[in-house]
Amino acid sequence: MPQKKDIKILVVDDEPDVVELLFFHLEKNKFKVAVADTGDKALKMTREYMPSLLILDLMLPEINGFEICTLLKRDPKTRDIPILMLTARAGEEDRVLGLELGAHDYVTKPFSPRELILRVKNLLRMTENKPNKIAIIENGPFRLDTVSHHATVNGKPINITRTEFKLLCLLAGRPGEVQTRETLLRDVWGYEPTLDTRTVDTTIQRLRSKLGNAADHLETVRGVGYRYIETKQ
Repeated sequence: MPQKKDIKILVVDDEPDVVELLFFHLEKNKFKVAVADTGDKALKMTREYMPSLLILDLMLPEINGFEICTLLKRDPKTRDIPILMLTARAGEEDRVLGLELGAHDYVTKPFSPRELILRVKNLLRMTENKPNKIAIIENGPFRLDTVSHHATVNGKPINITRTEFKLLCLLAGRPGEVQTRETLLRDVWGYEPTLDTRTVDTTIQRLRSKLGNAADHLETVRGVGYRYIETKQ
């Protein structure tokens, strides 16, 4: 990870108390911080400021956080900027939608500043990791290009998020090996294994829904985690 003084974080939130709290703890950890309090400002500042990471509220004036995430992920210039959604909307549907749109993490208010800083550091570490050394992973019906992040099932392209792609690469690249939820959190998300493992289950569920019959290759190992099986059993 680069020196913290070189890491720029854009906080997008219109609640002054939340902004003040985030600003204090981020600066305390030697990050550079900028603030946008509307959706329009967030888009403009992201493209001009090119932050290392975005902390994004959902309920914003003009353009909401979901729309901002969608627009940034469509733009080749900004699509690789990691986004941590921070919001009072704690429902599973909102969490799933945020991750579906390309957010890397989702934290609900009220939040622990200490945990949030940990998540920020882990996201920065994760997004700095170099791509897999193996450029192409071919296993069963899957062909996964780790350079272009292009995935096909039985020769047909599938539309999955970057996190889903990374998760599928990890499982398909380690066939037959059980991957614990803690291992997946660490290797895919860059999280410390002490954090909530439900993120893994939610992403697996969403990924399976996009794979059709090929989802049978992703096996749940009850009470432990998941593994890729090369043939249906």
